[in-house]
Amino acid sequence: MKARRYIVRGRVQGVGFRWFVQQSADSLGVKGYTRNLDDGSVEVYALGSAEQLSDLSGLLRKGPRMADVRGVDEEEAAVERVSGFRITH
Repeated sequence: MKARRYIVRGRVQGVGFRWFVQQSADSLGVKGYTRNLDDGSVEVYALGSAEQLSDLSGLLRKGPRMADVRGVDEEEAAVERVSGFRITH
């Protein structure tokens, strides 16, 4: 298992982005969480195989229909104990 942290910038709050991430992660079998950040971006912590994380990364760069993703910062992260995928505040 590998862990990645993503910061998604653009019009990504108020457009269902976190719900989109949760649904995408669930369909890929990825564990972790997503939350809005104070600067208007969305953080995603994801735990999965290299292939699962690559697939999720591609989906984050597209986002839901109403989103306008302007950039995604991606970095390795420490493996945390998580179960399922959740939206946090």
